[in-house]
Amino acid sequence: MQAQTSPVLSLRGIVKTFPGVRALDGVQMDLYPGQVTALVGENGAGKSTIVKILTGIYQPDEGLIEVDGTETRFPTAQAAGQAGVTAIHQETVLFDELSVAENIFIGHAPRNRFGLIDRRAMRSRAREILRGIGAELNPGVKLRDLGIASKHLVAIARALSIDARVVIMDEPTAALSHKEIAELYELVEKLKAQGKAILFISHKFDEIFRIADRWTVFRDGQFVGEGLMAETNEADLVRMMVGRSVDQIYPKRPARIGKPALTVAGYCHPTEFDEISFTLHEGEILGFYGLVGAGRSEVMQSLFGITQPSKGACRVGGDVRVIRSTSQAVDAGIVYVPEDRGRQGTVKGLPIFQNVTLPSLDRTSRAGFLRMAEEFALAREYTRRLDLRAASLDQDVGLLSGGNQQKVVIAKWLATKPRIIILDEPTKGIDIGSKAAVHDFMSELAAEGLAVIMVSSEIPEVLGMSDRVIVMREGRIAAEFEDGAMTPENLVRAAVGIAGSENGAAA
Repeated sequence: MQAQTSPVLSLRGIVKTFPGVRALDGVQMDLYPGQVTALVGENGAGKSTIVKILTGIYQPDEGLIEVDGTETRFPTAQAAGQAGVTAIHQETVLFDELSVAENIFIGHAPRNRFGLIDRRAMRSRAREILRGIGAELNPGVKLRDLGIASKHLVAIARALSIDARVVIMDEPTAALSHKEIAELYELVEKLKAQGKAILFISHKFDEIFRIADRWTVFRDGQFVGEGLMAETNEADLVRMMVGRSVDQIYPKRPARIGKPALTVAGYCHPTEFDEISFTLHEGEILGFYGLVGAGRSEVMQSLFGITQPSKGACRVGGDVRVIRSTSQAVDAGIVYVPEDRGRQGTVKGLPIFQNVTLPSLDRTSRAGFLRMAEEFALAREYTRRLDLRAASLDQDVGLLSGGNQQKVVIAKWLATKPRIIILDEPTKGIDIGSKAAVHDFMSELAAEGLAVIMVSSEIPEVLGMSDRVIVMREGRIAAEFEDGAMTPENLVRAAVGIAGSENGAAA
């Protein structure tokens, strides 16, 4: 780590209040050249708000921002950019019909002496930036002709197209494959070598300990502490973030496995998966693990009636079921909590209580008229069990944090009183506190006899919560593990196609 005593950017006593909410209450932070500072905290801790203040989207009510020891203000996003502050967001808007260079310089393209865009200079500068991050892309090619990984590099180059001194990375690996994550780590090292100060926001502790030099913890909008990564550990950070020990994150209870709840035999799809067969029991949490593109989500969507299998049979309890729609799945007692809760799980613009009761309107209406009191009662019952944090059930679901949106989606489907619940990446993008709440509730559901399928890309979560684990690879079941054979090494070996997993039933 570079020896550096003076931060390039400092925050002191930052306060930000919204109607009824004090999002930031006197927080502080220092960012040093050539170092990565990890900002950690639960959803609702104030991380997103501080990013918007640093990028000029929000203005603090109190406190000061210092650049090189001099007090400054970022009244606009342009002002933040001119000061050298840029952000690489989890989802950056790009334009498929524009070229790589045009996407990189949109809004601030170089111009010639006549005030027109200098396309030659733009392509030359774009090529220089791309090479700086190890991306050998043609600046003139249309974005639509690039793959997902290359588009992500264009988004990074766009953020670096200003003369950045401070680079903010907000959950940058959420949608990346393992290979792309490794490439991002290499990019971080290059930016550090260039002397840039990096603010890295992630819920993944392995990432934080892999690349960060310093840490800063926020909790409930307040500054908790800061220090060097070399002088802390995961357990200490968790306690500072949420006031609970790391052992409480995976509160798996002993399972009482009952009779078969779901039997899938020979499920096939022309392009997504082939010969999927397994049995799920009452009271069991069955984990599904695999790399990106393994076909896990596609199988679950087929079981929920979103897509149709080309052949195969499904038995719920003792009854053979032909599921051709989501309504038929719900009638059979199968519900599905999707990975993309923002677009597939909630209806933005509607309040929390209406999101929760949408699939259960037959229980909250009489003679075709909705009974609001019964809607509130039903929503309150299930959101309370999940420890939902919201100002009221009237609040727009789109204003909730990611973790609380996830709780609303789970509450919505639990209110239908299902027999089988499929949770697709149930804790993706949410903080440790919300993870613990979701995991605890999963254990509670299994203890009550509900059959649970959990799709997850996080090995600690799969091992910490599952009674059995099925590993998928390239649309097929590669192996199944239980008891002592459920190890990180066995899961990874099966997922990548290496033979020799110990004590596992290979497909």
